[in-house]
Amino acid sequence: NQAIRVGDLVFVAGQLGISLETGQLAGTGVSEQTEQIMANLSAILEAAGSGLDKLVKTTVFLMDLSDFGAMNEVYAEHVGDRPPARSTVQISGLPSGALVEIEAVAHVE
Repeated sequence: NQAIRVGDLVFVAGQLGISLETGQLAGTGVSEQTEQIMANLSAILEAAGSGLDKLVKTTVFLMDLSDFGAMNEVYAEHVGDRPPARSTVQISGLPSGALVEIEAVAHVE
């Protein structure tokens, strides 16, 4: 499952920057991949009756912490002026050659 709802929360599994239409990684850079991840998260959350504006917690997994600035620039464009709590960690590997993965928890009204 991409997401599961428990009470008034929806838990979204880690998303890679893979296009839901093509099944391919959306570019080779962290910015392009983050943009696709945020689009995926938005679609999943909307299907669950929530949205990016209702995010309460995200966890970002980066292959290289030096990509934090590029990821954060795209991320900030999508979370608005009330960003969720967030943890960001560097990891040693992601599937499909991905550079970033984001998992999320959001409120459902």
